[in-house]
Amino acid sequence: MRLQSFAPFTRRGWQSISRPARQLILTRFLRSIAQGALAVDFTLYLKVRGWSAPDIGLLLMAGGLMGALLSLMIGVISDRVGRRVFLLVYESGLIAGTTLIIFFPSAWILVLSAALFGFGRGANGASGPFAPAEQAWLAQCVSNERRGTVFSLNAGIQFWGMGIGSGLAAVLPHMIPGVRGPEAYLPLFLLNALMAVVNLVQILAIEERPRRPIKSPPRPERRTDEWQVVKKENHALALLLAVNMVNSLGVGLVAPLLPYWFNVKFGVGPAAIGPVYALTFVFTGIFAVVLGRVSEHIGLIRSIVLPRFLGVGLLIAIPFMPSFTGAAILYVLRSVVNRSSMGARQAFSVGLVRDKRRGFASSLNALSWGLPAALGPALGGWLIGMGSLIWPFIAASALQLGYVILFPKVMGRYDPSRRQIGGSRHHPAASHR
Repeated sequence: MRLQSFAPFTRRGWQSISRPARQLILTRFLRSIAQGALAVDFTLYLKVRGWSAPDIGLLLMAGGLMGALLSLMIGVISDRVGRRVFLLVYESGLIAGTTLIIFFPSAWILVLSAALFGFGRGANGASGPFAPAEQAWLAQCVSNERRGTVFSLNAGIQFWGMGIGSGLAAVLPHMIPGVRGPEAYLPLFLLNALMAVVNLVQILAIEERPRRPIKSPPRPERRTDEWQVVKKENHALALLLAVNMVNSLGVGLVAPLLPYWFNVKFGVGPAAIGPVYALTFVFTGIFAVVLGRVSEHIGLIRSIVLPRFLGVGLLIAIPFMPSFTGAAILYVLRSVVNRSSMGARQAFSVGLVRDKRRGFASSLNALSWGLPAALGPALGGWLIGMGSLIWPFIAASALQLGYVILFPKVMGRYDPSRRQIGGSRHHPAASHR
């Protein structure tokens, strides 16, 4: 049956997706609701506790560094031992971490929990440093031909979850009558603990397909062929890692600190910021699903680059807006066009290698994102702490423009969707899948 009849955002298309893939998507949806609330309220919670912008930036940096380093190890190991165990560990640890914050909100517990679980970084439902295992598991459940549309659907659904969570962020600090200060944010952590419990039960019910043992080729010539394929895959991954670092540093400079920036520049709180984030994620989810279908016709590379080019212009205009309304509108538009390419980017990265190395590829992708993005909040927080509310946006825009220019030039020949849309270039590992 033709690919067009399997559009995953239709009822028939959704049912055509394998049951484990649907369960993984729904699990990430619930997780994204909790993370959407954290994306808005966590930095504001720290501000209420007396943390400065540089302090918050350093905390977010620690979370990014920890996540990046752990993700590399987890992705490699998951290729050999399976993926489900890592998601079970993540949800169990998240339950423990949020429970400790609820009852013992000391600084070291906040630092440790934020570092391990990425609090406040707006992870779009990703399972922290365990995301490479989760992403590889989903890729294993989806055929090559459908990966772009299914990953875009996954991105769209998680954006809708982030939107719901961001909307909840506006009311969570006001749910306990008469309570002000840090204690007012208690429902924020209760929500995260509840979602982690539900997801732990769901992951226990997902059936993981047994992995085929990796056998060593018996003849020397086969080992040579295998080495040549691995060499080509590693070269493509190295190029992707370098290009992604430019983008992630640009994103990390501004994105995690935006709620704090809105508060400092315009004096607004969760009640105003939450609905803006909610609207952003709802529209981003819609556009991500649409972009997934468009990628079948124009290719993954164009689906990634064109929206992000428009996003650069919108980003640099935000700090020059005289009112919160104007800045919020530009932020919504910029986020919709920028984040909607997430599914296409994920599909592109896992398509560079074969299934047995997708955990490794996902971990390298996470590392190339996490390390520079971890440095970004520290630098952005330092600039804001020095009184500059414009330079973080200028620097971020320059870096993201560099990514838009570099990505098609460096990675264009590796676009796995070219074969589906009639392109003539050959994917380096396509014949070995």
